[in-house]
Amino acid sequence: MPHATPRTPTDPPSSEERALPASLVRTLRQFRLLEREDKMQALLGWSKKLEPLPDRFAGLDRTAFTVPECQTRVDIFPERRDDGTIHFYADVNARQSPTVAAVLAITFAAVNDQPPSVTLALPSDFVRLLMQDIGLGARESGLSAMIARLTRFAAQSETTASA
Repeated sequence: MPHATPRTPTDPPSSEERALPASLVRTLRQFRLLEREDKMQALLGWSKKLEPLPDRFAGLDRTAFTVPECQTRVDIFPERRDDGTIHFYADVNARQSPTVAAVLAITFAAVNDQPPSVTLALPSDFVRLLMQDIGLGARESGLSAMIARLTRFAAQSETTASA
């Protein structure tokens, strides 16, 4: 029985990848090629790329921005720009929760400053695709809840823009 050849970062996008931002396709492909320990190191590197929370969000009541499903305290602040694009910020302790910070950094790199349709194109199993073979299944629920929060805001933003 023939074995499937793993996709490389330079292969043309598959049908499931066509709707995703190119940067996200590259990241997912690179993660598929890595062994578990290398994936963990890559996540640590990504966790350091999470944009700091701007001071203008510091004094806000965080109740509406907290992701309660996540074991780690995570606050996600969406911002709809005048040109219709979205920019997300997050407040999370990257040193204590590098995986959470990494998933957010990877996602934000793909969807920030893009129209809501880019965020809405994230597949429902995005976290599983990114985290497969790492063994962090207990965290998947909270990480998926973060992505769901982003897509809910994008859907609301798209509805507001068309109204």
